[in-house]
Parts: sequence; structure tokens; C-alpha cells
Amino acid sequence: MKYTMKPKVRELASNLVSIISTWNSIEAICLNEAAAEDTLDPYFALILDVYAHGDVPSVSKRQAAYPDHSVFETSPTGSKDRFMVGSLPVRIEYKSVDRIGELTEIALRSGSDLWKIRNSGTYVFYRLEHCKPLYEKSAWFDVTNTTLETITDSFWMQMRSFYQSTMDHFLSDFGAALLRDDPFHYLVSSASFIKYACAALYMENGQFEPSHRWYFSTITELKTLPSDFAGRFESFLRPDIELPPARKYEIAKLLATSIIKL
Repeated sequence: MKYTMKPKVRELASNLVSIISTWNSIEAICLNEAAAEDTLDPYFALILDVYAHGDVPSVSKRQAAYPDHSVFETSPTGSKDRFMVGSLPVRIEYKSVDRIGELTEIALRSGSDLWKIRNSGTYVFYRLEHCKPLYEKSAWFDVTNTTLETITDSFWMQMRSFYQSTMDHFLSDFGAALLRDDPFHYLVSSASFIKYACAALYMENGQFEPSHRWYFSTITELKTLPSDFAGRFESFLRPDIELPPARKYEIAKLLATSIIKL
């Protein structure tokens, strides 16, 4: 991912890094790919992934240390801070180095505890793989990414199996929602179906799944895909006013069958 930022974004990122990197527990600070978007793009945000050993300063101390900002909010666990600096949305996400290490070990073992990754997904690894490091205290960041490159085929095969099974579950719910004329369950199950169908394909291709907003632009670029996947994927995403729900369900079944046979 090429990161081309506007000067004001680069300046703000540097300012934040100079503040956060002084805290004792900080191991690495990485720039998320969302910062590469134009600042007028609705998807733009200056997102920093901050990897730390142990605790970070309290919410009040962090808020006081940040540059002048507005509309500050933090997550219930205090691990994610959101605020505005002028017109720029900023998100700071604090992540445990120990937790990353634990998940990496689970991925390498690919044993009975792999469900711990199945439930949360591999996006945590994707963010490590596709970020730009702005601060590194030690070699931890490079060592972790190098370690992730040694994940065996067993990991990808089991994760694909997990996601494929979940895809089938939501396909069944999708069909039931149509029969019951349940619009809410139809919406939830159809969205979950296509999410896990795509996730299974990322695993088939040995790639960590990106954020959901990147699925549309990257899924059809994967090397290994079922025949006619691109056309069916595009058809499935058409608004219901253009494609009746019953027809969308038929396309979903074709997509599922083609993924299972891949």
C-alpha cells in the first residue's frame, strides 16, 4: 500500500507520534491505510495503531496530551480514542503486544485453540501487514511480521473451513428469512453470507481479510476464485429494487456451491 498523505495530515501524524512515543509502554506506532485516502473522502481517517506493553496512560491523561481537538470519545474499555483535530477525524487504537503475540502463536500452532482467531478474524494480522510503521522502539514489529509469513497451510485450510461453515449457516438463514418474509433477518443473513463467503476466499488465497470496506475492491483481484465469481458477486450486490430477493438467494446458492467446490 502506497501512503501519500497531504501535508496537514502528515504534520498531524508526526505530532501525535511525537507525543505518544514518549510513553514508556509504547512499542510501535503504525499508520493505517485509511490515511492514504483523500481528506474529502468519507472513508478518510487518520488512524494510528499503537502497540504497547502493559498499560497506557489513563483516558484523561491521553486526552490532555493530544493536540487541540473536539468531540472526544473513547471506547468502554478505553482502548480506542476518537476525536477531531480541525476537520480531520483521528482514531487512536491501543493494542496489547502480549495479545498480538498470543494470537500469533495460536496461528502458528493451528491447533484446537484456533477458534480464538476464528471468532475475531484475521484482520488484526492484516493491519500489521498493511500498515506503515511511524515509530519502533525495537525490532518487535519486523519480527512479528516475519513470523506471520511462516504460517503453514494448515492455518489457512482450517480458517477457510471455519468461514465456509459459517457461510453455509447464514445461507440457510437467508433462505428461511425469505420463506418467513422476515425483512430484518433477510438483511442480516444476506450480509453475513457474503461477508463469510469472501472471508473463505481470502483464506483460500492465503491472505488475511481486510476491513470490510476493502472487500469490494480486492476480492475479485484474488488469484484463485471460482469461475463466474466476479459476475455473480456483482449481481448479488445489486439493490433489491433491481434484483428480487428470491433471485438474490439463487445467486447466493450458486456462489456457495462454487466456493465449496473450489
